[in-house]
Amino acid sequence: MPSSSSPSAGSGSGGAFPAPAVPTVPTVPAAPSAPAGDSGEALFRLGWDASFAGEFAPYAADGLVPGRIVRVDRGGCELLVPAGAVPAERNPDPHPAGGAPTPRGDAVTVRATLPPFPDPDPTRRPCTGDWAAVDLAERAVRALLPRRTVLLRSTSSKRSDGQVLAANVDHVVVAVSLAAELDLGRAERFLALAWESGAGPLIVLTKADLVSDPAVRDHLVADVAATAPGVPVLAVSARTGEGMADLAREVAGGTAVLIGQSGAGKSTLVNALLGAEVQDVRANRDSDGKGRHTTTTRDLLPLPTGGVLIDTPGLRGVGLWDAGQGVAQVFAEIEELGRDCRFHDCAHTTEPGCAVLAALADGSLPRRRLDSYRKLARENEWIASRTDARLRAERRRRWKQQQATGRHMTERKRGGHR
Repeated sequence: MPSSSSPSAGSGSGGAFPAPAVPTVPTVPAAPSAPAGDSGEALFRLGWDASFAGEFAPYAADGLVPGRIVRVDRGGCELLVPAGAVPAERNPDPHPAGGAPTPRGDAVTVRATLPPFPDPDPTRRPCTGDWAAVDLAERAVRALLPRRTVLLRSTSSKRSDGQVLAANVDHVVVAVSLAAELDLGRAERFLALAWESGAGPLIVLTKADLVSDPAVRDHLVADVAATAPGVPVLAVSARTGEGMADLAREVAGGTAVLIGQSGAGKSTLVNALLGAEVQDVRANRDSDGKGRHTTTTRDLLPLPTGGVLIDTPGLRGVGLWDAGQGVAQVFAEIEELGRDCRFHDCAHTTEPGCAVLAALADGSLPRRRLDSYRKLARENEWIASRTDARLRAERRRRWKQQQATGRHMTERKRGGHR
């Protein structure tokens, strides 16, 4: 068996281990699959590829089986593994996710224990989306594979620890409800997390059917698009099906994580994409229009078009976690203006020759964007200052490697099924 000190994911890595009816989504062509009958087909549909297979090779030699973590709770987790790897007499769950009978080559859910964590860094603990080396005989996770991408936020604790929301994702789908007044600053905050993860962000404006005037809806979409340079923005309605085919195509074949505030309609969106009532849905509170937490755990759900969707609980607090590059990408136009400032370390406040202030003065840069940029930049600097400089530098180096790999593999996947 591989040593307990085998490397696992880098920054935010899982760490080394010791020892309402929902309309049907229009059909989207499935992603390419592995050869029929090959048990690897089940893994492929869950996001497995040759790169992960190479990382897993040492564990395969020791008789371990690859599995993708669906959910984590105290002391254990649920994983999807190839059905062919689990003897029928030892398989407590004879049906794959979705409830259909299990033909050979499909995935089944197994429960496995997690050993204690010697690493105090919470970002190195197992998370939904991680790929693991599983000992099926003992029903125990022995190691995690290195993470390709990782979605992190700062917790609300006084220590400001990092928290992993999802691992190994290709798309971060930010759900923003059109049933409430748009909070562009919050959308920018979500986007900073998404860009920093190394995955590709996508904004989905939910409950579009509640905006009856097409001109008003177009205006709202344009407002959001202006705050999200380079990010696709889709207006969708899970109730009517509007825009759902486009969204299904965007996430088909890869791993998407869905994030947003409570009440943004994430659970309804999940049910529409899966074509089944999988997640509980409740109405928003009448008193203030805020959503209730209907999703309480992070769950990995296989999509009928191939690939998987990770649903997350509604986030009311969205703290940044060492997201300098993510902030820079969200405010790309300000970063670009800053290159023309007279001083290379210009703070864009009162300095002479500041191109950012000049753009503010002539109206080409909205005041709200600059205020939001300053706020997120200050917050990120404060979080970074609380982290040991050496560890931070090492973590960023690993993240950059993972992000580069993640973007490369995402482009390969996109080219493979579009």
